Parts: sequence; C-alpha cells; structure tokens
Amino acid sequence: MRERVAKYQIGQVVKHRVFPFRGVIFDVDPEFANTEEWWNSIPAEVRPSRDQPFYHLYAENAETAYVAYVSEQNLVVDESGDPFRHPAVSENFSPDSKGMYRPKTLNTH
Repeated sequence: MRERVAKYQIGQVVKHRVFPFRGVIFDVDPEFANTEEWWNSIPAEVRPSRDQPFYHLYAENAETAYVAYVSEQNLVVDESGDPFRHPAVSENFSPDSKGMYRPKTLNTH
C-alpha cells in the first residue's frame, strides 16, 4: 500500500464539491479514521473510498457553523475570499495575505 499525501493543508479554505458549505481545515487524517456508525450513515451510492485523506473542517453554511469530516475527493479550493463566521476560525487561526489561515501559536505564559 502506498503512502497517501494530502492534497490540502491545515489552514486552507475549501468547499464541498456537492453540498453548500465551506470551511477551514484544522486537521488531516491520512485515511478514514471516524466511527463505523458515521461511515454507515453515508448513503452507499455517495460513500467515498476510505483509503484517501479525510479532513476536519471548521465548516459553515448559510444557516449555521459546525465541524465537518470530509473526504479529499469531495473537496475543492474555495477562492471566494468571503470571511468566516465560525467562531473557532478566529479563535484558532489568523488570516494571511494569500487567502489561507495560519494556526495561531499558543501563548505559554
């Protein structure tokens, strides 16, 4: 089995290929690492392959902000430049000049 390299990185702004939400990546799993129950809740006809990177997103849609877990095949880069309302984005990241977000460093004193 070959090592998978994640296409997207922490702090990158992405949107779902099918569903109307976008988010900032805050963690990456090299392959599926969620529960069997979560996996089985995805309709079989749209269920992604397990052997690809999965991304943890601070996500939002028109109504709400939440955390999403999305396969690489279902993400595309979001270049809208729209600001995020998700409170965890401003708590954990600082925007940079390239439209991405840099993780904030933890204050240790």
